[in-house]
Amino acid sequence: MPAGHQVHREAELHHKQGRQVLLVGHAGHPEVVGTLGQLPNNSIVLVQTPEDVANLAPKDENNLAYVTQTTLSVDDTRSMVAALTRRFPNIVGPHREDICYATTNRQEAVKRVAPIVDALLVVGSSNSSNSQRLKEVAERSGCKLARLVLRAEDVEWDLFSTISTLGITAGASAPEFSSRKSWTAFAKRFELHVETVSTADESVFFPLPVSCVRARQTGINSALFHLDT
Repeated sequence: MPAGHQVHREAELHHKQGRQVLLVGHAGHPEVVGTLGQLPNNSIVLVQTPEDVANLAPKDENNLAYVTQTTLSVDDTRSMVAALTRRFPNIVGPHREDICYATTNRQEAVKRVAPIVDALLVVGSSNSSNSQRLKEVAERSGCKLARLVLRAEDVEWDLFSTISTLGITAGASAPEFSSRKSWTAFAKRFELHVETVSTADESVFFPLPVSCVRARQTGINSALFHLDT
């Protein structure tokens, strides 16, 4: 089951069990809009900051549950969950971590790669929360040059002309062909020596209808390239 659908389902289950649901996420994100829209008014509340948690006036402090937007930063989600559990000790959390495995694993891979490369390229949309978080994680982890591009044509080649090592990763929702086109674009300009970097084997299985099965996850979360001009 896609991670966003899992969040929708968990919110609905908590509602059916009589709990008021607190959704940790960003206003306007499609996943948040969809989850808020599926439940009646006042049965689900969006919380975006610890200040929102402090100002909450729930219907019953002992009958709450929370779910989280899957594409949030792991660190941001951790601080929000801590704020919720401090104020509402009896709040019910997800049956499993709502941040999708692909998002979590990519962030961990970027943390490992960022300090040892000259630059890091994130392939993804500027409207994608998880892609933006990957760029931010790279910068916080010590990468001096981190860029987010939607397609290979968006690469600012002058910025990469003097580097010798490059990390490439992609947002969880970025099509695989976009990443491959970026690799190909660099291969046309440099001789590449490729090293894959993975922090986890993404082997967790959620049953899907046969008609929806298209591919299996590979466990490769980012790649490290050594460039020779």
